[in-house]
Amino acid sequence: MGAGSSTEAEREPLLVPSHAETNSPPVNSRVYGRRWLVLTLFSLLGLMQGMVWNFWGPIQNSAVHAYGFTKSDIAVLVLWGPVGFVPWLLFMWLMDKKGLRASLLLSAFLMLLGAALRSIPLTEQHFRRWLIHVGQFLNGLAGPTIMSAGPFLSTTWFAPDQRATATAVASLFSYLGSAASFVIGPLVVPAPNDTQAATTMVAAVSDSSIRDRIQLVMYAELAAIAVLFAAVLLYFPSRPPMPPSVAAASQRLSYRSSICRLLSNLRFLMIALAYAVPTGVIAGWAGVLDMVLTPAKVSQVDAGWIGFWSIVGGCVFGVAMARFADSIRGMLKLILVLMLAGASLSSTWFTLTCLSTFTHLPSTAAILYTSCILVGIFINSSVPIFFELFIETVYPVPEGITCGVVTFLGNLVTGLLLFFLTFYCTDLSWLNWCLTGSCLFSLVLILFFRESYDRLYLDVFVSV
Repeated sequence: MGAGSSTEAEREPLLVPSHAETNSPPVNSRVYGRRWLVLTLFSLLGLMQGMVWNFWGPIQNSAVHAYGFTKSDIAVLVLWGPVGFVPWLLFMWLMDKKGLRASLLLSAFLMLLGAALRSIPLTEQHFRRWLIHVGQFLNGLAGPTIMSAGPFLSTTWFAPDQRATATAVASLFSYLGSAASFVIGPLVVPAPNDTQAATTMVAAVSDSSIRDRIQLVMYAELAAIAVLFAAVLLYFPSRPPMPPSVAAASQRLSYRSSICRLLSNLRFLMIALAYAVPTGVIAGWAGVLDMVLTPAKVSQVDAGWIGFWSIVGGCVFGVAMARFADSIRGMLKLILVLMLAGASLSSTWFTLTCLSTFTHLPSTAAILYTSCILVGIFINSSVPIFFELFIETVYPVPEGITCGVVTFLGNLVTGLLLFFLTFYCTDLSWLNWCLTGSCLFSLVLILFFRESYDRLYLDVFVSV
């Protein structure tokens, strides 16, 4: 199905060593210890971008009381993340032409500006809500670089036997930030007191306390982003003095040629959909997890812990699987099949459990915890494996452009899901079925996908 594998001629390196160099490595390659600092700065920015994006979903009940938000408003606040991907072509062009430093500096500045605007303590709630929306949108504009540049960074700085691991760390820290917000928000921000016995004065004091706690968290996030922006400004080189591998030193396709090649490659479009549909659905689903679990009588704090462990489990499992992929190369499709099969089973289990009044399945807190956490583990851990398979499939298209396209598609799915959620937010059982269907759809596509490893071929055979 789709286009066939690349030919031997297409696998020839674009930078061919001279005959005199055939007994030595074709490219003077070297890895630098500073690559860990570069990876750390990038990952921490991803952590903060994910925390700011997922700030309001876990405390949606408190936000309703503190600022007068509705459930539709909460969905829109989460929606600003996917909307920020609309100008993704601009960020991918900047990364391709000016390097990762310029693109990351712009993204960090947008994060800093957005965090500052939403932290302005205006007393007029109408204008305050507008500033919060603008701040969330500016944070969303940092998404194209933060969520797409991980494979580009790993290829530029890391040796072939460390690339998948570096990609996993760089791409999953944004998810880890979302996980942190599931815990920090509900623990720091008190849940509202909705008891009718409370007097009007007590309710007003309670709302004021909620606003103060929310303000405290936003100030803390602003300070952390400011420190990271200063660090990136002081030191974040676009690339090392010498490349770490043959693939890192090879010539890539131009920006326009890359876009045309991606859109005409049926194999790439096939796995792009396999990635975008389940990851896009679970991103929107996790952003309103508190609303999804409310009918099951799960509290705001418990929903936060479920979201936290599902994402943290996915990050830990994803790094472990990436390390395994680095050790045993050429197994990316098999790993994805196993992950998506697990995601399909666990999402079906969770969906049927939430409908226990019809299915008569046991619905306990332990079952909801286990099934929901397994869904997050299997889907979130597949992200770096997908990224590595994308790069191998379409090489020599630049990594940033390739992952920019697929993350845009994923956020497009999230945006469409949250858009419908603003109209159908009363009964969210349809959202659980969307999650189950997306996992099954992705599994079928991966089963019929024909894999190839063009970049790995270049590094292993040309460098020998």
